[in-house]
Amino acid sequence: MNIRLPDYWMTRPGVDADENARAAFDALLRTTLGSGGGAPIDYTLPWPKWQFLCHAADHHGIAMHGSGDPNIARFEPRQPIDLTDFGNQKAIYAASDGLWAMFFAVVDRDRVGSITNACIRVAEEPGALHGPYYVFSVSQSALPGRPWRTGTVYLLPRDAFISQPPVAFGSSQIHIAQLAGFAPVQPLAKLTVEPADFPFLTQIRGHDDTRLHEYAAALQAGAAWPGDS
Repeated sequence: MNIRLPDYWMTRPGVDADENARAAFDALLRTTLGSGGGAPIDYTLPWPKWQFLCHAADHHGIAMHGSGDPNIARFEPRQPIDLTDFGNQKAIYAASDGLWAMFFAVVDRDRVGSITNACIRVAEEPGALHGPYYVFSVSQSALPGRPWRTGTVYLLPRDAFISQPPVAFGSSQIHIAQLAGFAPVQPLAKLTVEPADFPFLTQIRGHDDTRLHEYAAALQAGAAWPGDS
């Protein structure tokens, strides 16, 4: 890849699901989605949950939404507070990446002032995507208290959402894994996740809540993390 991303961007863990894992994931998805009704997934497979979620998102066109609420039977559009135009619409927000959704499930939003995060792929030529690349950060003041929780990742129908348009970055394009839906939707299934299931838990950064615009600008420009020397 010709673009050099700052070192705070992390790549997906290098342990790929093998053929046996993929077959088991497919079978579990068939069973789960066949039952319908947003049923909880009885996950007893020996592979990490993040691999299962990434497989479902990458290969089965499933949208993901992470939450601390384990009992959402119907998602309704809501108006968020976001620094981007796409993220500031009255909508249901989801991710096209399983790991990104896990972050929202395991971070206790009541114990952090703010979060800064992203999941992107880089396209340097048509049809050639590099990544995904991730950054995760919570309020620096909350980080020592380990503001994590048991959460739920909801599997949602992908065709109920639109993708955030890609952003130009020099001669390349940045594809952001954020999705938005504008009509109520019921989950297909849900999976309970613990903080230990999130492979980046010890790599979540801290930021100054008063400088959120600086962090957003750094992410968009490919600049250094504000405050890093």
